[in-house]
Amino acid sequence: MDTSKKNWGGQWTEEKLDAFEKYVKAYLTIMNNYRDAYGWEILYFDGFAGSGSRSPEEIEQEYLSASNLFGEHISKDEMNIYQGAAERVVSLESKGIRSFDKYCFVEKNVESRKSLEEKLSRYHVSGKMYYSQTDANEAIGKFVSYLQKDKRRKALVFLDPFGMQVSWKTLKELASCKIDLWILVPTGVIINRLLEREVDLNKGLIHAKKLSTYFGISEDEIFSTFYRVETEPSLFEESTTKVSKVGGAIGKIADLYVNRLNTIFEYVTDSPFILYNNNNVPIFHLVFASHNRTAKKIAQDIIDFKQ
Repeated sequence: MDTSKKNWGGQWTEEKLDAFEKYVKAYLTIMNNYRDAYGWEILYFDGFAGSGSRSPEEIEQEYLSASNLFGEHISKDEMNIYQGAAERVVSLESKGIRSFDKYCFVEKNVESRKSLEEKLSRYHVSGKMYYSQTDANEAIGKFVSYLQKDKRRKALVFLDPFGMQVSWKTLKELASCKIDLWILVPTGVIINRLLEREVDLNKGLIHAKKLSTYFGISEDEIFSTFYRVETEPSLFEESTTKVSKVGGAIGKIADLYVNRLNTIFEYVTDSPFILYNNNNVPIFHLVFASHNRTAKKIAQDIIDFKQ
């Protein structure tokens, strides 16, 4: 792959959003065929809406926070993920497409939320816009409650965090509703870094609890999935134990997340959309999940075409 054509800060981000926008249009086309006949209320939920576009100061602050978390260098191109998904979705109405009945945007940062609200105001759909300045998991819980009050409410959910903010408990709540979900998984940029190369068996994994909460499996299962324990016999001394992190860990992280989603959603894309950094290393996987077979096929076709 020619990385000069797939620059993470530009082309890869655009292709991710192109794929998502293409799905939104297909989703609305299908839903519009039935929404009036069945009285459906169609909603859009963005759990990490950002400001619509980030300032250099915001990117710098995120970069410093991430670098401090891992104690190592994280390239700034790996930080650039918020590139206007909210505006792309809202702008569809101005293009003559019958769009969502309500838009729900979650952004915890007050300045980013204000910036987003100002940016989207130009589309004159203010009566349909709802903003929540809170933790995404809390906002999702309230959104789920709203959906469950009326079976005619259907939703497209977009979760695009930089990190691991969305817990497995939250995803299980979402899966109880009739939704289509796109979620960004920080396979290489975050999770792979939390899986340290050297592990003290007496102390265990440093980030085991965080990983367990994210994947919804036990700490022992996390360890057995990503590590191999080998005992090396000796004729004259006590046997030694060697702990090795498995090869191809980033791919295994993506596979594990897809497999876990398959336990709560009926249909999950087998091959996620992969986002690379400038060194052509996978750092995010964008995964789709639904309870609808046709929705999965459309999403997978879009991913395969874009990838």
